[in-house]
Amino acid sequence: MPLYDCMLLFKPHIQKKDLLDLVTRVGKHVCRRNGVVTGVKSFGEVQLGYGIKKLDGRHFKGYLMQLSMMATPEINKELHYLNKEDRLLRWLLVKQRDFRFGNEFFSEQGALELSNLSQIRRPDDDEDDDDDDDEDEYEVDEETK
Repeated sequence: MPLYDCMLLFKPHIQKKDLLDLVTRVGKHVCRRNGVVTGVKSFGEVQLGYGIKKLDGRHFKGYLMQLSMMATPEINKELHYLNKEDRLLRWLLVKQRDFRFGNEFFSEQGALELSNLSQIRRPDDDEDDDDDDDEDEYEVDEETK
């Protein structure tokens, strides 16, 4: 079974009891379909980049939660009941594909490219000789006054 992340963006005025009720409902739905909930994260109240218009007004803040789960590929179709949920501003289901952590993320060639980025070239003090030539170019003729 693939690993999925379900991002839930709630309206800011929703009580925590109602919020946990919906998260529990999604988790139970996944478990009934032989899935496993692997984690729940709360990101708290977030400021949105733009207002999301709903029937009860435009919302510029929301409460963001992430539900990680291992479920069957049909879970996307089964979660469409969330579209009619009044407590949600938006929801998103993301399938994690072939992910690696830490040093496994970089292949040998990628690690070489990363090491090249860490080398910062600084000019040597000997190369600043051309700055002295600038003084000759901007001399002002004081005799014309």
